[in-house]
Amino acid sequence: MILIYPDLAALSAAAAQQFVAAACQAISQQGRYTVALSGGSTPRALFTLLASKPYSQQIAWTQTHVFWGDERCVPPDHPDSNYRLANETLLSQVPLPQENVHRMPAELEPEQAATQYEQQLQQFFHLPAGAFPCFDLVLLGMGADGHTASLFPHTSGLHQRTRLVVANYVPKLSTFRLTLTTPALNHAARIMFLVAGQDKAATLKEVLYGPRQPEQLPAQIIAPVKGQLVWLIDQAVSGCTSGASANGGPLV
Repeated sequence: MILIYPDLAALSAAAAQQFVAAACQAISQQGRYTVALSGGSTPRALFTLLASKPYSQQIAWTQTHVFWGDERCVPPDHPDSNYRLANETLLSQVPLPQENVHRMPAELEPEQAATQYEQQLQQFFHLPAGAFPCFDLVLLGMGADGHTASLFPHTSGLHQRTRLVVANYVPKLSTFRLTLTTPALNHAARIMFLVAGQDKAATLKEVLYGPRQPEQLPAQIIAPVKGQLVWLIDQAVSGCTSGASANGGPLV
């Protein structure tokens, strides 16, 4: 499903409503809500909204557990840290117990950090060998190069099918990134892409309507095994969706 909104503000408001709805449903059905957050600039507005009324009052934060889909290999107080962004704009602003925050230990050596986070997921979700977690919601963005989480074009992490978390080396950035693997993402109950900005319009068109080439366009590899995939995009990037309205109407 693709939902188009006039601008980032409207997109973020819709995302906040879906975030709250997913939380209420999960807590009602299973007593807890597990969500994997994304980094980048687009979710900042969403996090700020969730920390404000009325959204912050509609979520049972003591029953909410926060994880991350990917992380830069930096300490948690570093300006580039995905954790820091979420903590400053959302987590520290709501009554979320500290023990419910499951950040990636990105200050460690990359391989060690990936192994530790994988073990955290296995323990929290009580996973038997070979199983993958089922997050209630995974938030994802998409870069202008088609990457999502820290699954970048032509990187080894794209081919991992057994691990939950990997340290993915990104040659064009000359650095490692920690990221959930494709199967760890695709076993979620709901995956929500947030994509805004004209610079991503051509790439999104290729991802949605072009030939399948996930090695070049990793966002194409996201396909929930049993869950729902929703794209929330703004008008600036929606030129790729001919005939679609820009008022939040669905394009299936």
